Amino acid sequence: MVSGLRAVLDSLRWPDTPEAASAARAWLETRRGARVTVVPRGQPDRWDRARADLLVAEGDIAEVADLAGADLAGGLIGAGLAYADAGEADSLCRPGLRLVEAAARARGLGLWGVALPAAQDGPALRAKAGHFVVAEGRIRHVGERGARTYLDFAARGTDGLTVTVSKRTWRMMRARGLSAASLEGRRVRVRGLLEVRRGPTLEVALDGLETLEETDRPEADPEGERGLRR
Repeated sequence: MVSGLRAVLDSLRWPDTPEAASAARAWLETRRGARVTVVPRGQPDRWDRARADLLVAEGDIAEVADLAGADLAGGLIGAGLAYADAGEADSLCRPGLRLVEAAARARGLGLWGVALPAAQDGPALRAKAGHFVVAEGRIRHVGERGARTYLDFAARGTDGLTVTVSKRTWRMMRARGLSAASLEGRRVRVRGLLEVRRGPTLEVALDGLETLEETDRPEADPEGERGLRR
């Protein structure tokens, strides 16, 4: 920017695969040269970059983009080129971006053109180690411990995802009405950076776990359901 300000789009996770990142950059390139309004969002990040919304000036919209691209974060997410994610924060500054993301997911745009990995599919998740992942599945067991809570998506001894929740985050989730009793057997969508320890693992922030209605389920999981009934 002319002012010298270094800014990062708030409530947005840049894709980390080369093809997806290239598509997102191409989308932004069509907005190069446009005047923008910077709307600060909270404290700078660890690299001293301002978290902000960047809004293309009204007079420049017709020249460089359509109206959907006036809000850069919303435009990228709405095109399926980036994820709505709180990053280092506990929750999204703009919760409405999840609705924008949901619309892109329903249409199979960009990142959502392939099925989400199933949380009980260990081999598929292992292949995504080191990457930001959005996965869906049914929580089979919740283990509350002193420092962390563990959400297991696969039966003991089988290969599947384990989600870890810090004590602080679990306390905030409980304040929102979530508990071990309400989550066991529930289908959820989780997101975060995937690691492989004993098995595929990711740690979620407060907004990194979404509970799903049964009608949101993309496909049946009869094996998982049978396991829960046993």
